[in-house]
Amino acid sequence: MSGGEFRLVLLRHGETEWSANGRHTGRTDLPLTATGEVQAREAGKIIAGLELRDPLVISSPRQRAVHTAELAGIPADRTDEDLAEWDYGDYEGLTTAQIREQDPGWTIWKGVVPGGESAAQVTARADRMLAKVEPALRDRDVVLVGHGHFSRALIARWLEFDVCQGQRFFMSTAGISLLGHEHDARTLRAHNLIAHLDDL
Repeated sequence: MSGGEFRLVLLRHGETEWSANGRHTGRTDLPLTATGEVQAREAGKIIAGLELRDPLVISSPRQRAVHTAELAGIPADRTDEDLAEWDYGDYEGLTTAQIREQDPGWTIWKGVVPGGESAAQVTARADRMLAKVEPALRDRDVVLVGHGHFSRALIARWLEFDVCQGQRFFMSTAGISLLGHEHDARTLRAHNLIAHLDDL
């Protein structure tokens, strides 16, 4: 870490049954699996190593995110619906392979999501979330605990890319990304930090 830089940390929730099976999980409020709970605790060790300064912790309201924050030793100061996962609409609970049976080549980043959020709507929500935390980043580190696709959208928008470029930032369950600045330019300082759970 350089100088007086305050950092924006993104933590994806630990494993759930659906994330383990590749099923799109937006509104469905699933608990962590036993593996997900271990992942969250191990993520806490990485976060402790970052030596965050007076961190403000904001979580998605979904239990998989709130519980991940608790197990990582950084219970949320508040929850914010703007940190919820991409709304998958009619594709909720389906895998990409299943969706492609009816929409070949589909991805969340560039495809249509019937009954769910568009990329433009996710862009607006990510920009709104980043604007909310920007004042706090002048005085303290901020941790956002959320979900896979939306965390990747936040990374893309922090870097001033089109939201579809989030497809290039794979994020594991309980993965951690560290956003900051270099000579006033927004940067990705570290990405997808995870513990190695050889015994799982």
